[in-house]
Amino acid sequence: MPSRGWGMLRGRPKTTSIFRSEVMSLVQLYIPSDVARYTVSQLGELGLVQFRDLNSEVSAFQRSFVNDVRRFDEIERKLRYLYSQIERNDVDIYEFLDEDFVGNSRGPRDIDDMEERINAHEDRVLKLTAAFKNLQLKHLELLENKYILEEVSSLFTEITGRQDAGHGRGGRSYTATDSASVGRDGAPLLTRTDTSSRRSIGSLDAARAGEAGIDIDVGGMGRDINVGFIAGVISRDRISTLERVLWRSLRGNMFLNYVDIEDPISDPKHDEPVYKSAFIVFAHGASLRDRATKIAESLGATLYQVDSSAERRQEELIDTMSRLDDLQQILENNNVARVNELTSVSEQINTWFTVVRKEKAIYHTLNLFNYDANRNCLIAEGWCAANDIPAVQSALHMATEDAGSNVPTVLQELRTTKEPPTFIRTNKFTDGFQNIVDAYGVPKAGEVNPGLFTCITFPFLFALMFGDLGHGFLMTLCAALLCIYERRLAWLAKDESMRMFYTGRYIILLMGIFSMFTGFLYNDIFSRAMGFFASGWAWPTDQGGEGVTVEAAKLDHVYPIGIDPAWHHASNSLLFTNSYKMKMSIVLGVIHMTLGICLQVPNALHFKKRINIIHVFVPQIIFLFSIFGYLVFAIILKWSTDWYARDASGELTHISPPSLLNMLIYMFLSPGGVSDSEKMFRGQGVLQTFLLLVALACVPWMLLVKPLILRREHQKIISEGYGRISSHVRVSSEGEGLGGAVVVAEQEEMQEDDFDFADIMINQTIHTIEFCLNSISNTASYLRLWALSLAHAQLSEVLWTMTFLPTLKMSGSFQPVAIMCGFAVWFVLTFSILIGMEGLSAFLHALRLHWVEFNNKFYDGTGVKFEPFSFKAVLDEAEEQ
Repeated sequence: MPSRGWGMLRGRPKTTSIFRSEVMSLVQLYIPSDVARYTVSQLGELGLVQFRDLNSEVSAFQRSFVNDVRRFDEIERKLRYLYSQIERNDVDIYEFLDEDFVGNSRGPRDIDDMEERINAHEDRVLKLTAAFKNLQLKHLELLENKYILEEVSSLFTEITGRQDAGHGRGGRSYTATDSASVGRDGAPLLTRTDTSSRRSIGSLDAARAGEAGIDIDVGGMGRDINVGFIAGVISRDRISTLERVLWRSLRGNMFLNYVDIEDPISDPKHDEPVYKSAFIVFAHGASLRDRATKIAESLGATLYQVDSSAERRQEELIDTMSRLDDLQQILENNNVARVNELTSVSEQINTWFTVVRKEKAIYHTLNLFNYDANRNCLIAEGWCAANDIPAVQSALHMATEDAGSNVPTVLQELRTTKEPPTFIRTNKFTDGFQNIVDAYGVPKAGEVNPGLFTCITFPFLFALMFGDLGHGFLMTLCAALLCIYERRLAWLAKDESMRMFYTGRYIILLMGIFSMFTGFLYNDIFSRAMGFFASGWAWPTDQGGEGVTVEAAKLDHVYPIGIDPAWHHASNSLLFTNSYKMKMSIVLGVIHMTLGICLQVPNALHFKKRINIIHVFVPQIIFLFSIFGYLVFAIILKWSTDWYARDASGELTHISPPSLLNMLIYMFLSPGGVSDSEKMFRGQGVLQTFLLLVALACVPWMLLVKPLILRREHQKIISEGYGRISSHVRVSSEGEGLGGAVVVAEQEEMQEDDFDFADIMINQTIHTIEFCLNSISNTASYLRLWALSLAHAQLSEVLWTMTFLPTLKMSGSFQPVAIMCGFAVWFVLTFSILIGMEGLSAFLHALRLHWVEFNNKFYDGTGVKFEPFSFKAVLDEAEEQ
């Protein structure tokens, strides 16, 4: 009987389920060249086809549509530049999208018009920005020159003022140092003279260097100063470096005076305001001034020429102020024109971004296709769900109409033995649970999907560790708000820290609901008991007192649902709940693992490997039930037996409740022997011996039978001469040798027989040992359900006792305030620790129980996820970047 391929199916399923992945078909498309772009556009909007790369041996720079990809890369670069200018100038961006232009198929004329508009906008913005930067540089130069002129004039005025005073006292020329500024050897010291905000270093005497002197001419109103100097502006954080370097390089033969400019200066080179200082350096001789000039320029200073004449400095300052006013007006006009231009761009930039990214994705996809020169068409191959083929055909028909062509695109299904990608249809509810499964591994095509069972088992196992009616209610409330207002809160999906909570809102909702259910069974709400029904125990009223232990009397009825609230007040409550939750964890763990083992059956039936049912599933389930199934039976029997029942004479019918842990240990250490204190029923020793022998017999069954059967079948195939069959299927071979394209759907080289009994035997040995050991370790791993539940309950009790309960016992006028403060502390700690941290801990432990204890019983998870070509995925990825 021929094997059924994934592509040739007589009947397609009409319903879909997440129990298995979708049945996939390998389809081949013959697309006329003039329709190709419209076809890919329609399929991108549909998002149902994953294309294969038929040019994998061709580099990206040698493909047919590489120029088109580069074209749209360049357009996208221009849009990014315009977007950066919009953000820099604080222009509001419109969220409007032109749905007619974005959603419908666009012709080449529409794309050309869009490109021309983008180029025109970019050209105008570039020119305005370049002009603005040039004007800013000129404005910066004039502004710094103004500060220099003001500083030089102020300094000269101060120096000449002191000179006048010096002449009045004795007619001698002015020097900037007095006796305190000169050392014993007559050398000037490093001094700072603070006059208002001005600071200086050195002295004019040092700058004079002992020669003819630096004369300050005060013989006229101009008060000119006849000394060589340089002046400029430098960043404020470098002025101290300039001081030290000049002082050491010129050996103190200089006079530096500087003042910090109070207002920050907008420097176009740094795109941010910069604090600077204006400085002036006096030095004698051209060589020293040249040296000072090089030092200042090396530190990033900007030097300006300042006339020594006071009148000319005053004229230059007036001219600079006038030019600054004019330049400021020009800058404002340029900025208004630039903002207006960017505003018109902001109205369409989102639409243009969307269209450009779609068009680039179209040509990237077209580069995956083969070109058939004889037919003048493109040949594409891809995977799609069999159920979606009618939708794909409809999209192809629409593309032909949009292109105005009479030649339709031809779709045909191919027969192939290639393993298809895995496509599991999910909705907003099941998507989160499927992501949990995919994080472990993507299901193989046709393999049973654990996601279906995870929707129930995951929140249930979480709730067993988190069981509290109050905490579950708070968690359900938060998740319900996320689900009800999911459209308004969709922005949370863009925030990296909140994305996990938003995408997993339905997981959190179910975890909260199940936690409320288990909290009701545990009879626990914020560590308090709930008395919904009449208790089965009664506390004596005529006994007891402080420090006296009393025993509750058992009534003739039991609490109908969950744990009796009387246990919350008992001193032995922890012993009772520990025993109860520990046994419950073992029972539920064995049930969960049994479900995983049983799911091997539908897998074996689907892949036609019935040998896995008889020689893998059957021995594994017998092995598990022989040991841990018997333990579950013993737990239920112990629960259902009244160990304190008495006969008609008043004697106990049973000795004492047995220890199940000791029973299980001595089942292996002492087969057939059961002590009277551990005996639960007649024939227990014989039954335990039988179950132990059955479990031991299952080990060679799992280890040897399957490999030996596979070896026998292989030898039979070899003996009949079918050992080297290969498949070589050509889909199209017309025009071969004449320039036509040849598309091969499946071509498998003839290979040597790859059956290796040693490898199979080693693999089966590993699986057998792993299953036998994991049966013990995995069962013990489910005890985390008991441990986490105990820790959660005890931590909740501690928070209640330590934070809120003391305020309820207070008295006096401050009690209301204390209650409010205590409640606030208790609520914050409950929400942050018990719901936040404990919830995360329980989530991770539930995740481990599914990944390790459940999935390894039946799940390979070696599939490849179905990733169809979709504009939505392309745009989402671009938005994340």
